[in-house]
Amino acid sequence: MCGIVGLFLKNPALEPRLGALLADMLVVMTDRGPDSAGFAVYGQGDARHVKLTLRGPDLQGVADTLIRAIGGDAVLQGSHLVLSIETCEEAAARLWLASEHPEIVIIGVGHRMELYKEVGLPSAVAKRFNLAGMAGSHAIGHTRMATESAVTTAGAHPFSTGIDQCLVHNGSLSNHRSLRRMLEHHGFGFATDNDSEVAAGYLSWKLRQGYSLATALESCLDDLDGFFTFVVATESGFAVLRDPIACKPAVMAETADYVAFGTEYRALAGLPGIACARIFEPDPARVYSWERN
Repeated sequence: MCGIVGLFLKNPALEPRLGALLADMLVVMTDRGPDSAGFAVYGQGDARHVKLTLRGPDLQGVADTLIRAIGGDAVLQGSHLVLSIETCEEAAARLWLASEHPEIVIIGVGHRMELYKEVGLPSAVAKRFNLAGMAGSHAIGHTRMATESAVTTAGAHPFSTGIDQCLVHNGSLSNHRSLRRMLEHHGFGFATDNDSEVAAGYLSWKLRQGYSLATALESCLDDLDGFFTFVVATESGFAVLRDPIACKPAVMAETADYVAFGTEYRALAGLPGIACARIFEPDPARVYSWERN
């Protein structure tokens, strides 16, 4: 099942409404994935600072201690905390967290990206993290029905395995175990057994080799077996890919103001100007991508 959504804004005037629009899209997909939900939002940021989204016990206390040592600031959102520090301090922060607080999990890192996910109904997850109050240029989200593994926060989507890079997935990969072994050989570590985390790692590996987001996704058609619909975001990009069979439902809408993706059209029905949008089903084995500016 699963429901995936994405929204890429072309019109900056809509950026204050990004979270509210995505929240509505996410909640509509509840019956496709009532077990857990998550989203990644690309808001304000710059290359001089990095945001670490953390999950674990006593987040505020841990952040206060770390900030006293290296500077920065932190915002607690529900069960997650976004720690903003100078980019040059990221390695030191990671080392300190691993040494002093190994129970703290870093679920996402980016100059602009903040990532939140939790067990529960999409409406409850969106409210818990105040998604409706978030602004930004683009965002992706996922609702999960856990048919093959336990319902846990770690197993919820999205998955992020690279800076400002995030992926949501509807489908199943049949060769994710061999891909995982290959990626581990190249230095990647994985926090879950979810095949979607492996797909995210594969894209990170390709991007590290200098591939663009579009060409990295094209490589998926040769190297990934199974059925999949991916919606992927980076600091400046937004892309969609379906496998060559494309058995999972997907629909897109494009206007002068935005590009939107939904597993079903009803996820898009409440967007502004949808009556005048170009509505289409993304073709199998074709990469659709957009970049800011």
